[in-house]
Amino acid sequence: MSVSVLTLVRGRREHLVNLIAGLNASLRQPDELVIAYMQPAAHADLPATGFPIREVFVAGDEMPLAAARNRAAAAASGDQLIFLDVDCVPSPTLVGRYAETALQPGGIRLGEVLYLPAGAVADGIDFAALDRIGKRHPDKPAIARDEIRPTPSHGELWGLSFAIAAADWRRAGGMDERYIGYGGEETDFAARLEQAGVAMWWVGGARAYHQHHVVHTPAFQHFDAIIRNARLFRATWGRWCMQYWLGQFSERGLIAWDDEAITILRQPTAEEIAGSKMSPETLFS
Repeated sequence: MSVSVLTLVRGRREHLVNLIAGLNASLRQPDELVIAYMQPAAHADLPATGFPIREVFVAGDEMPLAAARNRAAAAASGDQLIFLDVDCVPSPTLVGRYAETALQPGGIRLGEVLYLPAGAVADGIDFAALDRIGKRHPDKPAIARDEIRPTPSHGELWGLSFAIAAADWRRAGGMDERYIGYGGEETDFAARLEQAGVAMWWVGGARAYHQHHVVHTPAFQHFDAIIRNARLFRATWGRWCMQYWLGQFSERGLIAWDDEAITILRQPTAEEIAGSKMSPETLFS
């Protein structure tokens, strides 16, 4: 069974270097890495690998996340697709664990992600140290390394790290490219998976480590995209997604929001956007 790792990149060169270093340290290396660049040119001087790297380029000033995932999947040759966020360093067992669970239980599998403090990989990657200092997101379950657990709902889909058969990706129709910019496309894809009858599982042993970057809370810098994509999701599925962000926008008087519609009352100010930047100690929103 062949395995492709796919990642999306805009900027984040050092994060990509560390992702590749993690793949190089894998006990079961991937058969290829596919990089979907959301920028005009590839990063130079990336680490050498024992597997090929394919590059695709996806245009768009706003982050074309759904389109970039579709282009990466179309370019991949693997029977299994592992989508790994560029911020993530894979553990040595991630690729192998996703590969060995491809048939049993199959479906789409979500791996554990630990969030790292700033500077955690500045002097190289020490996986034992990352296990000690990494923090689990409080909304995500703890899972043993040999455990497989069904998710309570497809809404659990987490775009940082997941694996799916290429055939199941096609069966669900890939991602909806009407979603442009931040938010909504993963939740929409989860609904497509459920509709297509693709089961979803948490898989232990497929751990990744999320490299630190600045967090904004609320996500004022993505205000327009969140509103647009939330409206699209509501029109498609008859319910809202991203209620967390919408609730914060509503509480701060930016929108009026009910079961049927969002009304924009005002845009976030430059001061609000600047003030939403969290301290370096904040690992996740």
